[in-house]
Amino acid sequence: MVVFRVTENINIKTTDGTLVKYEKVKGPSNLLNETIYITTLDDFGDLKKVFANVGNKYKAKIIDESKVRYLSQFPRELGITNINEYNITNNLNYKYRNKIAIQSEENLVESVYLNEEQSDLKKQIDGTLKKDIKVLILGSLGSSISEMICACSALRIFYERLKKKFKTVSLDIYINASENRFYSRDKMIFSNQSFINKISALSIDVKEFCSYDFFVDASSVTKRSFYQRLNYTDAWLYKLGIDYKTIPEKKKYNEINFTSYKPKKEIKEKIESIKQMGKVLLFHPYSANAAKSIPKDYAVKLLKKMIEKMPDYVFVSALKLDPKFKDNKYIDLSNDSSSFLDFCYIVSNCDKVFTVNTSTYHIADAFFIPSVVIFTDYDRKRNVKQYEHSKAIYVKDKSKDYSQFIFKNESLVLYRFDGWQELKASKVIKLLEKL
Repeated sequence: MVVFRVTENINIKTTDGTLVKYEKVKGPSNLLNETIYITTLDDFGDLKKVFANVGNKYKAKIIDESKVRYLSQFPRELGITNINEYNITNNLNYKYRNKIAIQSEENLVESVYLNEEQSDLKKQIDGTLKKDIKVLILGSLGSSISEMICACSALRIFYERLKKKFKTVSLDIYINASENRFYSRDKMIFSNQSFINKISALSIDVKEFCSYDFFVDASSVTKRSFYQRLNYTDAWLYKLGIDYKTIPEKKKYNEINFTSYKPKKEIKEKIESIKQMGKVLLFHPYSANAAKSIPKDYAVKLLKKMIEKMPDYVFVSALKLDPKFKDNKYIDLSNDSSSFLDFCYIVSNCDKVFTVNTSTYHIADAFFIPSVVIFTDYDRKRNVKQYEHSKAIYVKDKSKDYSQFIFKNESLVLYRFDGWQELKASKVIKLLEKL
């Protein structure tokens, strides 16, 4: 967490129109204050960028976190503690960043010196006499849809553990908002969970923060080494102070709630019409990460072969494939998938799913829909073993980097797509038929 004040009044609007108001500090000697704020390390970095773009007089000034933590009203932290994160990160990053040899996109230096010691949720809540509690989650639980869906599964188990001890549990999440262009989507994902009481935008003022009984600091969790080592659900269980090894795999299921969702008439009618044509298979060959995506030409080639060999199926996609490709057994639903819940609705109406490693197979699991998932070397640490309705195919990266420099030179990376040639439609079909 980061505790700070602002030098000038300013309002920041999130993507759904929510206003986050910051006011110049009043009564700085009183730390239980509506004009002293708390946010995550990432959100604070974004906030400083926003201030810099507005003008030089807008500044965010750090306040010593320990002084706020010592307030008698300050809530108790649950799970792995994250004390003094800002000072530790800034001081040690400056001192050791060039000396630590494990830096990479997935394994940042912070994991070396931020706390990762296992905690015990049961011990942390023992001795609490209150029967009705409020719990605050500080920060976004992941950045991708996959991460957030799995985090929700861990949060549900966390909530159920708390419910065994307390009569009522009010669980609120404050998610990164200062420069989060996916704020509306993230809010929709967490709002979809029935056990979550409220989703709000960061930052939160200290006075409001102290109205909670407990809090979980989700700041920088994705930079921890355990987050790279474990699957997403287990990583969040570990963060929340729950021994993931003691939780049966069947309890780690994903859940999507359609109670408050009403699909548009057009998409509803279109899907009903598609289902009359045969069994429906979702074809999802692309990821936002190019390293995980099937090359376009090979994706279309694979789709043609699957259509030929699977005559009982009609193929749909929520992605734009090759506009030149046309087939009576293939229907493009990309224009009908304008939100997270729209996409979930499309997935829920499929009989089977073929996808690369994206949120798609996590969503399919929520509806017990069989899926075949393609993994590459890029995500070799991930797997589908916790999902009984999913099977994995691993594609080896055969690219060779001939650059003589430390940095990558894309023009000198050869054989990038050779590994995909070994992905045969026959193998995919065989696995899909087994599911």
